[in-house]
Amino acid sequence: MTRILALELRRSAAPGTALLLLLAGGLTLAGGHARWASSSMALVVAQREYQVLLLPLALAAGVWQGCRERRAKVDELFTSVPRPGGLRVVPTAAALALAAAGGYLLATAGSATRLAGTVRYWPPEAGAVVVAGALATVAAVWLGLAAGRLLPFLVTAPLAAVAGAGLLVVSMAPRPGREWLAHTLSPVHDMWLDTEFQTIPLRLSAAQAVWVTGLGLGGLLLFMTANRRTRPVALLPPVLGAVAALAIVPHGRAFVAHPPDPGAQEQVCADGTPVVCVSRVHAALLPAVTPVAREVLGLVAVLPDPPRAVHEDTSTFRPETSPPRRPGVLLADVQLGPDGRLLSPDLLRMRLLQNVLRPHAMCHDGIATEVEKAAVSWLLGREPLPDEAVDPLTTSDSSESTAEAVRLWRVLQRLPEREALRRVDAVRRAEQACRQTRGILA
Repeated sequence: MTRILALELRRSAAPGTALLLLLAGGLTLAGGHARWASSSMALVVAQREYQVLLLPLALAAGVWQGCRERRAKVDELFTSVPRPGGLRVVPTAAALALAAAGGYLLATAGSATRLAGTVRYWPPEAGAVVVAGALATVAAVWLGLAAGRLLPFLVTAPLAAVAGAGLLVVSMAPRPGREWLAHTLSPVHDMWLDTEFQTIPLRLSAAQAVWVTGLGLGGLLLFMTANRRTRPVALLPPVLGAVAALAIVPHGRAFVAHPPDPGAQEQVCADGTPVVCVSRVHAALLPAVTPVAREVLGLVAVLPDPPRAVHEDTSTFRPETSPPRRPGVLLADVQLGPDGRLLSPDLLRMRLLQNVLRPHAMCHDGIATEVEKAAVSWLLGREPLPDEAVDPLTTSDSSESTAEAVRLWRVLQRLPEREALRRVDAVRRAEQACRQTRGILA
């Protein structure tokens, strides 16, 4: 059996399948590097989303392999061999499964090497997402083997790929009220995260793994069975897999597709004082964040009751959560660039100073951005700059707001320092109370 498996790994469609999935997976991940450069969970979730392309390819590869005997016109010869047909095709199915899973895993591992310098947090949930994705790829090639044996025509492979891609695209559509069902049965449904502080639950990954395993075993049995009367037995594994998967995953309101990850939100602090902490998922950014944060704490020390420590803001969306407010702790919005590193120290500095002035909850009354920008620039000791000069990713035109901020900043510059400080603190108190700030500086 081992010798036959080695032969199949060399001479079947297995090498081409592995290479195809490796190249397709690697290229799609490389093209979307900015999406997953921030965390390992973002990487594996992006790879799962790209399975909308990989699974149809795996399905077509399985179909191509399943048609091999008919293409070579040796199907009647092999059916006359005394060895049971089911056992005869096991090495072929095993070789193709190893190739499909290997190509998927190698593409993920190759991309993970790009995170070595920026990511130090590798949760077990990320591994579960990868395992479920690899099993889905194996299930696709085994279903393809069955389709190729039942419909051994040249057009079957491309038609199967198109049909598989269409089915996956349809499965990605929102399912209001039945999100738990869509997430369980579709390996690509809603595979994206709002922030690096979210995760994919282990129970969801386990349910997906059970379901695709049952689906793959059904395809394998269908490929192994030549007798039409016994082919309905192949329906048993998918049915059992679906029942088990739906029993594992939470239902209704208890289901949360992207819950917060406490491990990713945990604060990791730098040595020394003032205290500066970032989330564990951004621990590699601590050397870049610490000097900027301590500089800002020094600048705002002139204000009444200034913050004395900086913690990263680990708020999440869907569900909406935010860290508890602590007296004297300033929350930092750490924004990463496309390479997974700190986007801009100057942007972090401005965001920290803005967070000193404004509350972290959104106010219903609009805050005058030019007033806030002038107050922040006075604390910083320099003339206000356009947003596009501070934030490399912004595309807005802030020339009018910046011109008004410069005028207000010059008003502050002409005032005695004590009076200017009083007005800046008045802006701070107004924003924290969600009151209009227009007119305070002038």
